[in-house]
Amino acid sequence: MHGTLGALISLDWASMAVPAISILEKVLRPLVVYAFLVLALRVAGKREMAQLNSFDFVVLLLLSNTVQNAIIGEDNSVSGGIIGGITLLAANTLVVRFFYRHPALQAAFEGRPDVLVLDGKVNDARLAKELLTREELEEAAHKQGIASLEQVEKAEMDPDGDLFFVQKSPPPEESRHAEILARLAELADELRSLREELAAGAGRPAPSS
Repeated sequence: MHGTLGALISLDWASMAVPAISILEKVLRPLVVYAFLVLALRVAGKREMAQLNSFDFVVLLLLSNTVQNAIIGEDNSVSGGIIGGITLLAANTLVVRFFYRHPALQAAFEGRPDVLVLDGKVNDARLAKELLTREELEEAAHKQGIASLEQVEKAEMDPDGDLFFVQKSPPPEESRHAEILARLAELADELRSLREELAAGAGRPAPSS
């Protein structure tokens, strides 16, 4: 008990509570890094946000670690971390509110969705613009249960990097043919059951179908 109390008393409460750098610098550092990351990711393209492969994931992971020291500076205080966190949250809230009230500016800044596939035909020019390969696009389609890009009615990459697929609907004649086959299978089952009932009532083995 006395040891725990002594440890609490010996803590450097001043270094925990008082930032090692000025509050103004503590506010400006996160704002500068925030603005840099938003612009850098916008220039880098949508695929960085989509994290389509392990390289994209590693880049984002290392990027967060790289800018960490730029945000905190020579400060490990609790209050400094709280100030930095509040600054980032406040900045992001203001940006989101601004773009919410100005959707045209948001569309101009983020860009519009890119149509990568239309009626089963891949737009290679748009793939090249987004630095996407056909293999990556096919893999993304497989994850959404689509076996082939030929089955895709439309595929888009949203400004935030998400891939959106619309699968082709079967032709009306194909759907009608499937319905007829299903109905014939039901009628065959009903006929088989009727034969079994008649055979059982007559006291003789049911004829094979």
